[in-house]
Amino acid sequence: MLIAEARIETERPSRYLVQLCKHAASMAGSSHRAHLHLGGAPARHEVQVDAEWSDTHGTVVFSSWGRCALAAGANTLTVRIEATDEQSLRRIQDVVTGDLDRFGRRDGLTVSWRRSEATGDGPAA
Repeated sequence: MLIAEARIETERPSRYLVQLCKHAASMAGSSHRAHLHLGGAPARHEVQVDAEWSDTHGTVVFSSWGRCALAAGANTLTVRIEATDEQSLRRIQDVVTGDLDRFGRRDGLTVSWRRSEATGDGPAA
C-alpha cells in the first residue's frame, strides 16, 4: 500500500473537510464527476466515488484507486491517501489538491504531500 499525507494549517479545518467530502459525494451522484476532476472522459467510468463524513473525520473512497481519510484538528486538516499503485496515488492527490486549492484560495491553503510507509494504523487523527 502506498501512502501520502498532507497536514494543512488552517483556522477552519472542519469547514474544508466537510466541503471536500460534500463535493466528492456530489461527484458520485452526477455527471459532475466528469473529466475536470478525474482526468478526462475515459477516467470517469473507471472510478466511482463514495464519501462519508462528520465535522471531524471523513473518508472518500475512489473505487479502483484507493481512499482518502481526513481529520480536522484544532488548526490542522490532515489528509491521508492510501492507494495500491503510483498512478492511483497521483490521481487521488491531483483531485484532492485541485479541490483544496480551489476551495482554499482565499485563505491561501497550501497542500504539500509527504510519502510514508504503510503501517496498517489506519487514517491519521
